[in-house]
Amino acid sequence: MRRAALAGAAVAFATAVLAACGSSGDGPATAGGTPSGPAASAPAVTGPAVTGPSGAPDGDPAGGPEDAETPDRPKVPADEITPATGTFSKPQKEYLTDRVPQGMDPAAVLQTGQETCDRLRYLVKADRDIAVAAVVTGEVADAEPAVAHLCPRHQDLVDEAALGYPDGTHTGAELRPGRYRAPSPTKDCAWRLTGAKGRELAAGSSDTGRPVSLTVPASATAFTSTGCYAWLPEGATR
Repeated sequence: MRRAALAGAAVAFATAVLAACGSSGDGPATAGGTPSGPAASAPAVTGPAVTGPSGAPDGDPAGGPEDAETPDRPKVPADEITPATGTFSKPQKEYLTDRVPQGMDPAAVLQTGQETCDRLRYLVKADRDIAVAAVVTGEVADAEPAVAHLCPRHQDLVDEAALGYPDGTHTGAELRPGRYRAPSPTKDCAWRLTGAKGRELAAGSSDTGRPVSLTVPASATAFTSTGCYAWLPEGATR
């Protein structure tokens, strides 16, 4: 049985190993024998830090170089994306398409995606639920494109995360009836489900830090959660 205390340990484990090892090149290698792909020769790019349910992520929440996420900055055309040495593999090139701002080293952008894959890999080793929850909350940011092109072995994490809920208020089409669990809530976890005209359907709280579950009924129009970190769908493929 999973314990809520494992959440902090999982995150601490991942953060410590990543700090010691850096990017392990989980993505495809490049031609020419360059270790860990062209990103190995690029300056290190700090991705989103994962701090777990009780802390805020450190560093850039966008998960990469600040300018890479600036929507009005022109991007390098796909046919002009080339590394300083060697070549990019097809999956790497697909990941970089429409993601490299003019004037930026594409290898630095690629390393951001590879570090996202590293974080997921280490979190999965410690606790799979924490890995999924980190994607749900955005603490492992920009996971979907990184997984799709650089580490497809983790696609199941992204698919499950797409069905979960982070803390906050969710309404309308966001709501999916079903059973959900918060695998690593804080000791200030509280939730509320409301229906038509704001009528309360269910509410609860937990100060134990242990996993909790709830059912979102078809009649729910709003779901509010605070301090619970993330809710994952029960019955998902394990």
